Amino acid sequence: MMIDTIKWVDGLGAEAAGAAKVMILDQRLLPHAVSYVECTDYRQVVDCIKTLAIRGAPAIGIAAAMGIALAANAIEAAGVEEFTTKLSPAIDDFLNSRPTAVNIQWAAERIGRLIQDNDNLPISAIKDKIAKEGVVILNEDIEINKAIGRLGAELIKDGDTVLTHCNAGALATGGYGTATAPIRTAVAQGKRVSVIADETRPVLQGARLTAWELMQDNIPVTLIPDNAAGELMRRGEIDLCIVGTDRTVRNGDVANKIGTYTVAVLAKEHGIPFYVAAPLSSIDFTLSTGGQIPIEERSSDEVTNIFGRCEIAPKGVAVRNIAFDITPAKYITLILTEKGAFKPEDIHTLAPKGQKGKQ
Repeated sequence: MMIDTIKWVDGLGAEAAGAAKVMILDQRLLPHAVSYVECTDYRQVVDCIKTLAIRGAPAIGIAAAMGIALAANAIEAAGVEEFTTKLSPAIDDFLNSRPTAVNIQWAAERIGRLIQDNDNLPISAIKDKIAKEGVVILNEDIEINKAIGRLGAELIKDGDTVLTHCNAGALATGGYGTATAPIRTAVAQGKRVSVIADETRPVLQGARLTAWELMQDNIPVTLIPDNAAGELMRRGEIDLCIVGTDRTVRNGDVANKIGTYTVAVLAKEHGIPFYVAAPLSSIDFTLSTGGQIPIEERSSDEVTNIFGRCEIAPKGVAVRNIAFDITPAKYITLILTEKGAFKPEDIHTLAPKGQKGKQ
């Protein structure tokens, strides 16, 4: 994908700080229009995250880092303590924007450590470092995705058909994708690979985004209703499943877009490998089990309406719009990270020293 999901424009360097802006590809408009939201205030970035103009765990982590940089640029402070205090509300806004994906927290903590490590510098220099860090995180994410792609491509044979759910492609990341990375790499290696994309109700990320970006790259893709996956598995038309993750925890449980759990159970029943592409930034080693992950519930309008233009349910009907589900580790074949492929029960070995799971 040559199109940018998110980019930092200008403002690198203290003298240009006021000109900084974050350009976010508006995924609410895809596949019908390619348009960017120009954000000059961090609150605009928060709104883009909340309203799904940008989505996908790695992508919203990048957006949070760049949004924090915008907030930092606007702060006038005499010292680091005052600067940190004034920056704190903006960080809280990002942390509260979408609770399930851990990447926003990861990005905020990374910026916090950067400030602490450079507290002897002038505020202007710290602002500059924060802005540059957002770009570093973006570039790192692309290389991490490519590493996952090289690893995962080894699991894909020539002629395989891969089922994926939601969108964990280039649009959900800084570029290249997590779940789509092995597919892209396998195709680049000359393997004949086709993809079956679940539509992913209610916001249709599979239909609008995954199908669109794979078609842009001339990778064969077939769109199916979510509830057709089991029948295709029964017919032997799916060889493996690869999905992304919004938060994976120490015991290997995975939170991902609603419907992922269903696909994993079906894959287990049919003896089909089920892989999760998980950058380390999306693994929360402070939580022991998936039951501890906060699960976002979104507006009923996403279920009762098609993009606010067509009502498909009776007015006043009760709705549960659970945005994510938990796939227990027992249904997962391997978790693919930039550090290698791990059985779910072994993912805890990647935890940084000193991080303990909550009991």
